[in-house]
Amino acid sequence: MTVTIGRRELLVALGGAAAWPLAARAQRPAMPVIGLLTSRAPGDAPQLLAAVRQGLKETGFVEAQNVAIEYRFAANQYERLPALAADLAHRQVSVIAAPTTPAALAAKAASSTISIVFATASDPVRLGLVASLSRPGGNVTGITILGVEVAPKRLEFLHELLPTATIVALLVNPANPALAETQSSSVRSAAHNLGLELHVLNASTEREFDA
Repeated sequence: MTVTIGRRELLVALGGAAAWPLAARAQRPAMPVIGLLTSRAPGDAPQLLAAVRQGLKETGFVEAQNVAIEYRFAANQYERLPALAADLAHRQVSVIAAPTTPAALAAKAASSTISIVFATASDPVRLGLVASLSRPGGNVTGITILGVEVAPKRLEFLHELLPTATIVALLVNPANPALAETQSSSVRSAAHNLGLELHVLNASTEREFDA
């Protein structure tokens, strides 16, 4: 399930920047600037960058032509996100795109005025990103796939497919505690109700995934 909280702020921020009066343009960048903040490394998800550029193109924005993008990669070092977000806020970018939960939280903490568009697998209301799904309020909006909420249902489906299995493993990213802890708790409760033994495995790097 994906819930779209809103996209008007992004278009307003970008479109408004393109419509600045001539007198103001002398003191502002020649084109709107998007700050892309992610916890990933540059080469981790090329499809993410391709999707960002494609989405912008569909709304009339082409990188280096009428919009600029400032990339900030934490390279899976989550403790770097606050400083990277603060740098984007200092540069006064038009919008901050934060496609992971830790990046979204860092961006929100860095600015209360710059428009922030996030993607999260958790409940953005519980995380404190927005006031509500229907009326996010403030300067933050985005989408959620409600991964935590549907995780128990996934376990139920798995149990129906493999009714004789009694031991199940759940893989979580400990570097993203906001998601890992709530997902582990919800799935552990569902496993108990189904009479299953649950093992929670932690992995945040490729080496840990292989292990």
